[in-house]
Amino acid sequence: MWLSGEKIVAPYLWRLFMLARTKKHPTEEFVTMQIRVRRTNVQLVQRYAEALENEETRSYSVVEVFPEYSGKGKELALRAYRLREGLTQKQLAELTGISQHHISELETGKRSLGKERAKRLAEVLRCDYRQLL
Repeated sequence: MWLSGEKIVAPYLWRLFMLARTKKHPTEEFVTMQIRVRRTNVQLVQRYAEALENEETRSYSVVEVFPEYSGKGKELALRAYRLREGLTQKQLAELTGISQHHISELETGKRSLGKERAKRLAEVLRCDYRQLL
């Protein structure tokens, strides 16, 4: 037992009091989502959503769901890692010493990435440089 102000409070009562005050309100199990996809991808996205609801273990690749990204793995990887770190192209440029214009061209596939620059980018983006090549 210990003192709280002028009252003596048993530790277990204090714990119950704190749990009651911090208890989270139940959230709804389902939410409504609206997404925008190409008409040709509607069935694939619906199947993916159904698989998630049924807790199926099958995974879908980006290319299966969005075929327009086929062959753009390197560009997507660079952009995805940059966005994961919450960086703009300009911020990434400042951190790596690679120009923002060059990073933009790398992300759009207009320029290829060499091993040394991949290593500089990977250090800032906290990933394996081989994921960018």
